Amino acid sequence: MTNSSSLYLTGFKNDLTFLTQENNNNLPKWTESSIKKTQTIKKLVCGGRPHCLVWKKPNKLEFYQKDNKKRKYQLPKNETIKDLVSSCETYLILTESGKVWSLAESNRFKEVPLLDADQSTFEEIRPVTFFEEKKLFVNSLVMGSFSGYYLCNGDQLYASGSNSYGRLGLGGNRGKVPMPVYVQDKVSKIFAGINTLSFFFITSKPDLFYCCGENNYGQLGIGSRDHQRTPTVVKNFKGSDLLTVRSSSFHSILITKKGQTFGCGQILRNGHDRAKKNFTLIPQLKEKKVVQLAIGVRRTLVLTDQNELYMWGFQVCLCPTDKFINQNNKVPTKIKLPGFFTKYLESKDMIQIASGSYVSFLYLHFKNTLLQDLRLLLESKKFCDCEIGTMGNQIPVHKALLECRTKLTIDQIQKKLFVEKPINKEQTLSFLKWIYYDEISDFEKLEQTFNLLELTFPPSVNNTLEKDIAQLYKDDDSKDFKILVNIDDQDQVEDNEEEEKEGNYEEIPVHKFILLARSGLFRAMFDNVNEKDNINQVQDYTNKSIESLEILIKYFYTNSIELTADQDPKLIVDELSDAVEYYQLNDQCNFETQLSKIKNQFDLD
Repeated sequence: MTNSSSLYLTGFKNDLTFLTQENNNNLPKWTESSIKKTQTIKKLVCGGRPHCLVWKKPNKLEFYQKDNKKRKYQLPKNETIKDLVSSCETYLILTESGKVWSLAESNRFKEVPLLDADQSTFEEIRPVTFFEEKKLFVNSLVMGSFSGYYLCNGDQLYASGSNSYGRLGLGGNRGKVPMPVYVQDKVSKIFAGINTLSFFFITSKPDLFYCCGENNYGQLGIGSRDHQRTPTVVKNFKGSDLLTVRSSSFHSILITKKGQTFGCGQILRNGHDRAKKNFTLIPQLKEKKVVQLAIGVRRTLVLTDQNELYMWGFQVCLCPTDKFINQNNKVPTKIKLPGFFTKYLESKDMIQIASGSYVSFLYLHFKNTLLQDLRLLLESKKFCDCEIGTMGNQIPVHKALLECRTKLTIDQIQKKLFVEKPINKEQTLSFLKWIYYDEISDFEKLEQTFNLLELTFPPSVNNTLEKDIAQLYKDDDSKDFKILVNIDDQDQVEDNEEEEKEGNYEEIPVHKFILLARSGLFRAMFDNVNEKDNINQVQDYTNKSIESLEILIKYFYTNSIELTADQDPKLIVDELSDAVEYYQLNDQCNFETQLSKIKNQFDLD
């Protein structure tokens, strides 16, 4: 199964650089992570040291640490992860049952109510039994530096850990075990941030916004630099108006539900050109609607509803591939995203931003993995059936794909681009990026290529690749492969994949490159075949009906499962329920969503 997502990071060379693919040489530029992304990354958090925790599956976690192999953890089968938070050398895991679990270095367990810690380091996930013993259901939790905050039973606030600067809101008390934070009103939401010594929360009735903790740089936004050891109201804001507020050791950023962005605290980190002691609207983002916020010790990132990424702080990485610009940005600067992200931002796929102590992450999961599948097909050059280019610089390609995208024959493409007015290899590669995955990496070069091919530029309809591939499904003349399906009584077919089966077969025509791009099963099959053998058919041994297999093949082209009136929905759902795993499809989320729609439509269990 190939990746259905991309994860990039930028930051200091000595922090989490073990997650990169090329011996850490590219940091602090945006660098692709080596974490395997065959499942959706639901959340990634990292502590203050070089390690991070990744949540992929409902009750499973992966832990990455410098100079150590990856560790895997699994919670009990009846527990489902709801959220992860981290700070320094401690991670907290909240499950849907309202229970809290901890993963930490042994000398850091004192930050959370786990007093019987072993001497081992990150050996196991351990339950935090305090809340269960006190019959407290934990709704949400956040962490600051050496401290934890817990919203319990819907509206009760507890805090534990270090209380320097009064950041637990407990006055002069130290929270060796979680203690209730005295607030007369019902707490509705809690906020903190990486390595922060400050804490924020909001109440529902009355509608108030509170803070407590360190305020050396004015990061509490209360108009002074006095530390607050008990909860103090931040004026000029209603709690119900806030989307989120996050703080670090030096500054805080507040986002309203309308997407307005405010900052306070130290210069370089608060988004203004000078320090602010009150939350002040950041001018550079005044016309933007911000929907995500990530804060690290050194830098701040925000993502707008138009998928524009802004960053400011120390050592801001402005360019994904060019030489790193060592620039300290006092105010938000729009950054150029890693090239492959640019195209997919248009399709509103799932984007996440995150920051560790000194490292920032940018993560994109592809809802429609057709584009990603074809990108990897271009990179692998598997079973290409023709070449384009000049002598000595030919590039292997897939004929049917080029012809469906351009509506020209391969001979016409070769003549116009490499005989009449030859283009160079760089321009050819720019053209192929558009052919295979709709990316316009170099606007000027691609426009020149379109002009040579006498095509309209830019393409008049967004996502032309998906439409072209869906149209290609109807083009039986260009299909170069067949799947043979036994249509005899399925119960009479023995389960023996080693012998050729006798019987009546029906053919499902398909493009070989589609099978290669979309299915790990077929890729593995073709890997074991010599390309010179020119294999053009395969017999199906799954014992599935031809109706189900035809629907699956059509899904490879269209990303949609559609039934006709004469097809049995229960049979289709039952037979395709294992398709993601068996055929090793990348787009598990979309495929299962399509099956769920059918279940709901026909009221299937």
